[in-house]
Amino acid sequence: MTQQLSRLELARRIYQIAYLRGNFKLRSGQTSQEYFDKYRFEANPELLSSIGDHLAPLIPKGTEVLAGLEMGGIPIATVLSLKTGIPVAFVRKKAKDYGTCQFAEGYSVQGKNVCIIEDVITTGGQVILSAADLRSLGAQISTVLCVIDRGGGAEKLKEVGLQMKPLFHMDELKSS
Repeated sequence: MTQQLSRLELARRIYQIAYLRGNFKLRSGQTSQEYFDKYRFEANPELLSSIGDHLAPLIPKGTEVLAGLEMGGIPIATVLSLKTGIPVAFVRKKAKDYGTCQFAEGYSVQGKNVCIIEDVITTGGQVILSAADLRSLGAQISTVLCVIDRGGGAEKLKEVGLQMKPLFHMDELKSS
């Protein structure tokens, strides 16, 4: 069993494990000497458990389903489910074209109060798309929790009726 880290220690540890220096090709095609590998903190049981401890109190009262977004939101939503007993839906970026052909797997979101869970939000674009997909199934969504707000997404989310509650802002991690 892991011991909960303080918020400050958690910030330090996330930054230490996920901030990398080197030569990296970014999704944009540009190269960078810096990279933030979010999967490194999600793959660490101690950090993931402590993230769950700190995020759980931010879940709005009345939440019936946690919707973990592919791929990074899934481990965060799963640990939150284990800590709170709230069931999880696993949300794909697009519906699969085989089997059940769904974009939301696991617990049904239809008619439920749903809280979207993401690891890192930069612009909020994928969250907005996934929220629209979930709402098309009858989900009622007002809140998005994330571990890290890289900046720029909160206002865009607000425009579509979503409040973002980050555990950390990227500048907090850099200064920790």
